[in-house]
Amino acid sequence: MNEDRPTSDDSSLDEITSSNTQSRHNAAKPSLSRAGSSRIFTDSEKKKIDVIRSACQAGNREAVVELAISADGLVSDEVRRDAWPFLLGCKDYIDSRNEDEKPPAARQWVKLPPHEDEGQVKLDVDRSFIYYPTNMSPRQLEERKRELSDLIVEVLRRHPMLGYFQGFHDVCQVILLVLGPQLAVTAVEHIALLRIRDFMLPSMSPALDHIRLLYPLLDSADSKLCAHLSRTQPFFALAATLTLYAHDIQEYSNIARLFDVFLAKDPVFPLYLFAQIVMERRDELFDIPDEEPEMLHSILSKLPKPLDLEGLIARAIKLLNERPPEKLSTWRYVSSTSVLKTSRQHSASCLKSEGSTLLEAEELFQKQCRQLARDKRRKEFFEALVKHRKPAILGLTIIVGLSSIAFSMYAQRHGLGPLPGLGISSLWRMFWQRRA
Repeated sequence: MNEDRPTSDDSSLDEITSSNTQSRHNAAKPSLSRAGSSRIFTDSEKKKIDVIRSACQAGNREAVVELAISADGLVSDEVRRDAWPFLLGCKDYIDSRNEDEKPPAARQWVKLPPHEDEGQVKLDVDRSFIYYPTNMSPRQLEERKRELSDLIVEVLRRHPMLGYFQGFHDVCQVILLVLGPQLAVTAVEHIALLRIRDFMLPSMSPALDHIRLLYPLLDSADSKLCAHLSRTQPFFALAATLTLYAHDIQEYSNIARLFDVFLAKDPVFPLYLFAQIVMERRDELFDIPDEEPEMLHSILSKLPKPLDLEGLIARAIKLLNERPPEKLSTWRYVSSTSVLKTSRQHSASCLKSEGSTLLEAEELFQKQCRQLARDKRRKEFFEALVKHRKPAILGLTIIVGLSSIAFSMYAQRHGLGPLPGLGISSLWRMFWQRRA
C-alpha cells in the first residue's frame, strides 16, 4: 500500500471533517454521476475521498459513518458506490451475488411468480424521473424507467411478502441513479427489509407508530410549539418520512446528500430531521392560529425552500443524541419487532453474514404480520361486542359467573380455601380492563 495514502485513523478523520468547512479551491479532475451532474474536486475533497475509500476497505464502519454525517457527506456518487453498500452492510453480499449471477442467470428473477402490486409499480414508474436527471433524451428516459421497473419488480418477486407502497419508487430511483442497476438490487433489498420494513407491511399501523413519536419529541424540545400544533394530527410528516424525503426533495445533490446520512444513522433519524425542520419554522407556524389546523397541516406538509441541509443535519443529530427515542412517551407502544427498535438493538448487524441478516429481517417481518393479524382480530371482536352489546354482555356475564363458581369449587376440593381476587366482580373487572 502507498504510504502517502490517507488512512481512516482518528487524526485523519478529524482533519478531513474540519477541512470540509473551508472554501473550495485548487480544483482536481471532474466527475460525472449517473444523474448527469459534473463536479470538480478540491484538494480537501480528494483527500476526504481517499479516507472514505480506505475506511471502507478496512471495514471501519464507525469512520465511514462519521465521514457520511460530516459536512458535504460522501462527496460524490463514485464514492457512494463504495460507501452506501458498505453502510447498508451488503457490500460482500453484492460481490458474491455478482459472481454467482452472471448473465443470463442474473435475470432468473423474471421466472418468479408476479407480485400482486406490479400494476401499481408500473403506474408509479411512468411518473418517475420528473425532477432529475435533467439532461436525458426521451430514449434515455425510457431506459431509466425500464431499469427502475426491473429493480422494483425484482425486489418484490424475491421477497413476495413485501407490500409495495406509493413512494417506494422514489426511494428506489435515488438508489438506482447512484449505484446503477447492478448494485441497486441488493441495496434496495437491505433498505426495504432493514430500514423501511415497517412501511411495507399489510397495515399502515406500524408506519403511524413512527409519526406518533413526533409530538412527544417536539414536546420534549419545545413544549410551547407542540401545544400550538396539538390540534393538528401529525400525518403531515408521513410523506417525507415514508419516502426518506425522496418524494419532496427536488434537487438531486440534496437527496443524495440526505441519503448519506440516512444510511449512516438509525431508521428513526428521518423523523428527527423532520422535527428539527418543524422547530426551525417556529415563527412561521406561530403566525397561524392554532384554531386553523387545516392551514397548519398544509404548511407542514411541504418542506420549506431552501433547506439549510448541513445545518439541519447537524442539529438533528444533536437532537437525537440529547433526546433518544427510548425517552419518548410513545416509544413503549412501538412493537418490539419494529425496525425502529430492532435497528437500535442491533446497530452492529453489518458485522453479521448478510444472507442471514436478510433472513432474520424476513422472520421479523413475518412476526410483525402475525402481530398485526392478532391485533386486527382483537379489534374486530371488540367492535362486534360493542355492536351487539346486550346479548354479548349477558353471555359474558354467564361465562364469568360459571368461571367464578368453578374456581371456588376447585379451591374447596383441594383445601385451598377462598381464592382472593377471583370473585365475579373481579373477573368482570379484569375483562373490561383488558378491553380498555
